[in-house]
Order: sequence, then C-alpha cells, then structure tokens
Amino acid sequence: MGPVPSIDTASRESKSLSRKRINLGKRGEEVAAAYLRAKGYRIKARNYRQKTGEIDIICKDGDTHVFVEVKTRQHCEFGHPTEAVTRRKQMQISRTALLYLNIEELLDTPVRFDVIGVILKEWGPEISHIVGAFEAE
Repeated sequence: MGPVPSIDTASRESKSLSRKRINLGKRGEEVAAAYLRAKGYRIKARNYRQKTGEIDIICKDGDTHVFVEVKTRQHCEFGHPTEAVTRRKQMQISRTALLYLNIEELLDTPVRFDVIGVILKEWGPEISHIVGAFEAE
C-alpha cells in the first residue's frame, strides 16, 4: 500500500476539484445563455440569488418569464445532465422564482420552468433544452 496523502494535500485536491466544477458550470451557463439568445429569448438575470436559493438564468420568451436551471457535464457516464435536477432542486427554484416575481411585481405574468443540459465535448457543446421541465411547487 502506498503513502497516504496528507490532509493538506487532500484539501488542496478537493479545492482544485471544486474550482474545476465551478468553472465547468460557468462555461455551461455561458453556452446556455448564448443558446437562449440565439433562440430569441431575452436574458433578464443570471445567477439570481435570494435566501431561498439561486436561479441560473431568468429570461423572457415572448410574454412568459422563464426560469432556467443549467446542468453541465463533460460526459454522460453518470447520466444525462438534465437528470440531475432533483425534486428538492425544483422546489428551491420554484420558491426563488416566486420571490423574484413578488419583488419585481410580476405575479400575474405567465411563468415556465426549463432545464438545459450541456455536455461539453471536444468538438463543441451538445445542448438539450427541456421546455416546461417541471411545474411550480
């Protein structure tokens, strides 16, 4: 059995992996925002944060406010990225969206919840857009 890495080494490796995940997520969100713009959506906010959580992208599709969760992967070894949006995450997005609509005085506008999965492949991103992926909780 080889040497056991020190706690300091393990901590550095963990931080490095965490940074890689954050960078991967940011790249995926950039790809998703560009995709939405190309489809005619108007981006209203990115990484919108409240005490209830965060919404990756808030945009408008015509008169409808669309709250978009973006999941990014480099491969599908552990499933497609769109499968990673759990019920708990859906509830968190719904609560945060309600807060946004309340603050912006938009409670009477149509709303939709979409999920975009981005797989960053060597030859370019593969994008899956699930329109109306879930209903508000």
